[in-house]
Amino acid sequence: MILPHTVRLRSTRVAFRRAGNGWNRIGDQAFFYWDSLVAIPRALRAYKKETLRLIAEISMGSGALALIGGTVVVVGFLTLFTGGTIAVQGYSSLSNIGVEALTGFFSAFINVRIAVPVIAGIGLAATIGAGATAQLGAMRVSEEIDALEAMSIASIPYLVSTRIVAGLIAIIPLYSLASVASFLASRFATVFLYGQSSGVYDHYFSTFLISTDILWSFVQAICMAVAVMMIHTYYGFNASGGPVGVGIAVGNAVRASLVVVVVITLLTSLAIYGVDGKFNLSG
Repeated sequence: MILPHTVRLRSTRVAFRRAGNGWNRIGDQAFFYWDSLVAIPRALRAYKKETLRLIAEISMGSGALALIGGTVVVVGFLTLFTGGTIAVQGYSSLSNIGVEALTGFFSAFINVRIAVPVIAGIGLAATIGAGATAQLGAMRVSEEIDALEAMSIASIPYLVSTRIVAGLIAIIPLYSLASVASFLASRFATVFLYGQSSGVYDHYFSTFLISTDILWSFVQAICMAVAVMMIHTYYGFNASGGPVGVGIAVGNAVRASLVVVVVITLLTSLAIYGVDGKFNLSG
């Protein structure tokens, strides 16, 4: 017969063991991220061709995916329709209070500070990140990573650091395309679908589009790219359990990176714009 206090003791031990395992995983991730970042100079010196190959693969895709442009098309279409949605919702909401002329301001303010960074981060996680996790996971379960280490090739600089650098470089043109697509979609929806004067839209859009906001938005996108690549490479590099394990690793990595994208957006917005948003509208 098992006494009640024995059951409670076992439950306590299990809880402490699970908590300890969780902290161990956090520590493993921290060491992995540190090793990956420290190895970036080595990756740039020793694996230039691999880095260039990964940049092309990340941007335009590989194989059949290259026919539709890979990540470029995915991120472009996501932000294109997001910009159109912002224009539709902004015009409809502002017209209820008779200030639909401020739709240009709505587009310049929301697209740059919130919509484009978040949607671009989600697109990166779903395309670049998931692909990196699947590739590294397949290499891990098929023992290709062990084979590289047996040949005295440092696996983290060759497989992980090169992907972080490739994502960091590829995000600049990708994010530029995403920003332009969102701006064009907002203008098209407002001017051509709702019939607002192009001069009115352009006036308020250019007035409230702050150049420093765009620069900070790029900084935010770069932080997202680094975080997404580190998370996905970690889960792929440490995948186990065959093809099923690779699929589980991809799912866990996407879930974690989506949470990190939103957290980065929140923290950078608070750090850059503060609580009041550094915005004053008067008239």
